[in-house]
Amino acid sequence: PPQPVIAAKEPFPVELKAGKTYGWCSCGHSKRQPFCDGSHKTAAPGLSSLRFTPQEDGLALLCGCKRTRNPPYCDGTHNGEEVQGA
Repeated sequence: PPQPVIAAKEPFPVELKAGKTYGWCSCGHSKRQPFCDGSHKTAAPGLSSLRFTPQEDGLALLCGCKRTRNPPYCDGTHNGEEVQGA
């Protein structure tokens, strides 16, 4: 399967609204980071956006390195050598 590219070496702080559905870019190619713009269809066939609906309003740190084990949220994976050394 295609591997995502690193869009950023730190998370994207974004204000989210409870009950609204968002599409998080999982491939790293979107020009609207951290959200999907459909780029995966040509740049990374086989990957797709992750649709999610937050339960509460507020600031969230969405993963920019696309390596989190808790998508779409940052889990600190970007601090590792695999991402920082890329």
